[in-house]
Amino acid sequence: MLGLAGWLMVPALPTQAAAPALMLAGAYHPGLDLADYWISEKYDGVRAYWDGQRLLSRGGEVLQAPDWYTAGWPDQPMDGELWAGRGRFEEVTSTVRRQVPDEGAWRRIRFMVFDLPRHPGRFDERLTAYQDLLRHLNRPWVVAVPQDKLRSHAELHARLKAMVKAGGEGLMLHRGDAPYRALRSDDLIKLKTHEDAEAQVIGFEPGKGKYVGMVGALLVQTPQGQRFKLGSGLSDALRRHPPPLGTWVTYRYRGLNDSGVPRFATFLRVRGDMALNGPPPR
Repeated sequence: MLGLAGWLMVPALPTQAAAPALMLAGAYHPGLDLADYWISEKYDGVRAYWDGQRLLSRGGEVLQAPDWYTAGWPDQPMDGELWAGRGRFEEVTSTVRRQVPDEGAWRRIRFMVFDLPRHPGRFDERLTAYQDLLRHLNRPWVVAVPQDKLRSHAELHARLKAMVKAGGEGLMLHRGDAPYRALRSDDLIKLKTHEDAEAQVIGFEPGKGKYVGMVGALLVQTPQGQRFKLGSGLSDALRRHPPPLGTWVTYRYRGLNDSGVPRFATFLRVRGDMALNGPPPR
C-alpha cells in the first residue's frame, strides 16, 4: 500500500484560458421559501457558456462545435448545458472533447439554455428574456429550459423522486428575484438524491488479490486539499487502464468525517468535460 509520501503528484498546472464567471449552485436545505423559486430539471451534461462569439467549457476551453451549430447565435452570452438526453453524459463529453467536431454526434446534442449572464434583470425577467430570445433564434438544438413553480416541499420531493425514477439526475431551483452573480449562494440551488463532488487523480494504489497487476484504488485530492483513496465503484476496465494523473473524477459520498474527508466515497465517473490538470471546479 502506498502512503501519502508515496503518492505520485500532479505536475504544475499549465496556463489556462480565462474561465467564464458562472453562477454556481448551492445545496438544498430546509427553510427555503419555494414561492421564491422556479424549478427545472438538472441536466446531466456539460456546462457550457456562449460568450457571444465562442462556446466555452466552465474551465474556459473553447469547445469545437461545427460552424452550423452556433451559426446565427446572438452576440449576448448564454449559460446552459450541452445535453444528449438522460443517461448519456459520456456521449456528450466524448463529443465535446474532440478537436475535430463529429458532425453526426453534435446533431444529437442540444444546448439547454437556462440563463442570460449579462442581462441586468432578476431571474424572473431573464427567464422571459431567454425564452423570447430562443423563440426568435429558432434553432431546434438550442432549447429554452422549462421552468415552473411548486407549492410545497412535499411536491418538490415527489417530483425529484419521479425525475430520478425516469432517469433524471435531479432538480435545480432558481430564485426569481436574484440577479446573475458569479458565486455560490441560495440564488441557485441543486437538489439530488445523493451528494457528489469532484476530485483530481494524483496517484494510484496497487491492487491486491484478484486485482494484482491492476489499480486497487485511485488516490485523489479535492479542491479543498483533502486526500483519500477511491476504490469502490471502479470497473475492471478502469483498474486495468486508470484515468491519467490530473484527471478530474466525480464520486458519491455520505457526508464528511471530522477531518473533512468524504465518508463511504464511491467512484461515479471520469469528468471528461474538465481539462486534464486544469483548475479545480468552482
